Amino acid sequence: METLHLRTAGTSLVISFNSGEAEIIHWGADLGATLPDLAILGEPVPPSAVDANVPAGLLPQASSSWRGRPALRGHRFADGVPGHDFSTRLRTVSTAAEHNTAIIVQSDADAGIAVESSLTLHDGGLLEMRHTLTNGGTTPYQLDELATVLPVAPDAVELLDLTGRWCRETHPQRRSIQQGTWVRTGRHGRTGHDSSLLLAAGTEGFGNRHGKVWATHLAWSGNHEQFADSIGDGRTMIGGSELLGAAEVILQPGGSYTTPALFAAYSDRGLDGISEAFYSWFRSRPHHVLPAAGAATDPGKPRPVVLNTWEAMYFDHNLDALVELADSAAELGVERFVLDDGWFRGRRNDQAGLGDWYVDESLWPDGLGPLIEAVTSRGMEFGLWVEPEMINLDSDIARAHPDWIVGPSMHSHKDGGRLPVEWRTQHVIDLVNPEAWQYIFDRIDALLRENNISYLKWDQNRDLTEHGHAGRSSVHEQTLAAYRLFDSLRKAHPGVEIESCSSGGARVDLGILERTDRIWASDCNDALERQTIQRWTGMVVPPELVGAHVGPTTSHTTARTHDLSFRAITALFGHFGMEWDVRELQGAERAELKRFIALYKEHRALIHGGRMVRADVPDGSLLLHGVVAAPAIKGATAALFALVSTRTGFAEQPGRVTVPGLEPDRGYRVEAIFPTPADAGYAHNYTQVQPPAWLAGGAEANGRFLAEVGLPMPILNPEHAVLLKFTAL
Repeated sequence: METLHLRTAGTSLVISFNSGEAEIIHWGADLGATLPDLAILGEPVPPSAVDANVPAGLLPQASSSWRGRPALRGHRFADGVPGHDFSTRLRTVSTAAEHNTAIIVQSDADAGIAVESSLTLHDGGLLEMRHTLTNGGTTPYQLDELATVLPVAPDAVELLDLTGRWCRETHPQRRSIQQGTWVRTGRHGRTGHDSSLLLAAGTEGFGNRHGKVWATHLAWSGNHEQFADSIGDGRTMIGGSELLGAAEVILQPGGSYTTPALFAAYSDRGLDGISEAFYSWFRSRPHHVLPAAGAATDPGKPRPVVLNTWEAMYFDHNLDALVELADSAAELGVERFVLDDGWFRGRRNDQAGLGDWYVDESLWPDGLGPLIEAVTSRGMEFGLWVEPEMINLDSDIARAHPDWIVGPSMHSHKDGGRLPVEWRTQHVIDLVNPEAWQYIFDRIDALLRENNISYLKWDQNRDLTEHGHAGRSSVHEQTLAAYRLFDSLRKAHPGVEIESCSSGGARVDLGILERTDRIWASDCNDALERQTIQRWTGMVVPPELVGAHVGPTTSHTTARTHDLSFRAITALFGHFGMEWDVRELQGAERAELKRFIALYKEHRALIHGGRMVRADVPDGSLLLHGVVAAPAIKGATAALFALVSTRTGFAEQPGRVTVPGLEPDRGYRVEAIFPTPADAGYAHNYTQVQPPAWLAGGAEANGRFLAEVGLPMPILNPEHAVLLKFTAL
């Protein structure tokens, strides 16, 4: 086989074997069914250079004179001496392809190394890649890095990635691609608040709806690197790898290591096309929480309206007050009630109790049963907060098993071993230790067996600094052990859903999302901050998997005050819920929230199954985003869009704003449905003397007109929004 061609959904992946090693020579736009003789791609040989063409291999390697970042770094121990077989010369020994999946094996018999590469181009255009390295030698092989990389086209000249911090996750940053290597390193032992969820290379000025984009995501919840590597000959590679600690992976003869999956997407329609590829993959999974579009069976259920007790109760747990809260929540239409931190032994604040996963008898003399009965009898599911991977020194389990606390020393801290610096007064429990892992599994398993719990909010609130088992770096093993814990509990309790929370959004990746049913994007419920956080988290993760809550009028984390309409519209485009003491809501504001909950229930199938559209609005003070049903059905809601004002604009009025993503020749009726004049605080939304004429009674136009001409939009006050409904005619 000289060439392998995978193609679907407007994307082609072409692999050539002409050089003896596998080389991806094209990843991008669909090339059609017929390819020319790839010998025409032979490059000229410049002066003062290696006397041959240099392939950018599937695993770029120095033995082919690749001058950029190598995919494989490692060495063998021979007679106890390290450094042998430091450079491999991998050559293709077998290939197989079926249904847009290819398996390629490359080997260096002299070095005793073989790498099997799996590449699948999924139906929606998302590419999934991973490598498995096997030590076929007779001595140990220390693996330092095994990266998964892809080439991008020469017209990819800009790089976009994401960064952030606690309560300000997933904010974009851009730069030009220049010669050299741009590396984003995550050494948190978890994905990290500053993690680049997506690394995207694109044509100049690419945006939401225009430009070519090549993007990658590494599905790994531990230490990692993502990078763009431009070696100065016109070729740029992007990719990622697990970041291994000192001697974390030493393969004995016959041993293997498999990389995390690298997911990648190409789009010639801007960033929205990247999201479409990821959403298609998520929604096609048999265990996804919702049915795929057009699915004959429903493997999941609509995402229930959530009330989480944290910003209502904090650690002040009281059965009577919680039952009152449950009464108030049920009356509003809440469908899932989640008891947050503070229910277990010794947990009166965040400095004690982690690891003691027993219901606190002093608070709950009859266990959690009375509260669970109160919640479920009111038609709601009951959920519970846990943090199984962490431990407080002030806990019974830490006093009984100090050797279960992670640290850099071979000895426990009771025996003179040094612990990492505390983080939120907590440490990490060593899940690599089989006894510690079994204890945690048994305790969570018992909670689920003994109580009618439908949902776990699974938190993880610190970085894994100086993370070691028996004196050796062990982030790699800890991550795999945490995955096994999730997998084992899901197998034992298949009806229980799990949310991944990690100080908010510090563990958001496709590795953890393969084991959980939603993520908590941020601990910040400030609607203004959430507009950016949710927009960029949603680049990869579809809205049904992103928890989005209405918080109190004044934000717990920023002290900003926002109208209910702005907070509710922001939370609508996710898995909707509340983190608020809703007992305090009365009168018009309570009626407004109740109506909005009904609105979410009416439209959640569209929000969680439609196509995400993000407009490129020239006025930087405005955002326009929404979801579009496909195909539109006459008389049905075809789309919901939010027009959001984030700050004062330069212009006196926004003028006409175009609405992309609708069917060009389909007619639509457009109307503003929230807030309406009947809603509390409606007048606060606007700063206009006279609204655009269509706002009062709606407007009718086809999708082509709306995309090219648009509509004059109301002049919104900063930090306000209006929800627009599009009905197919």
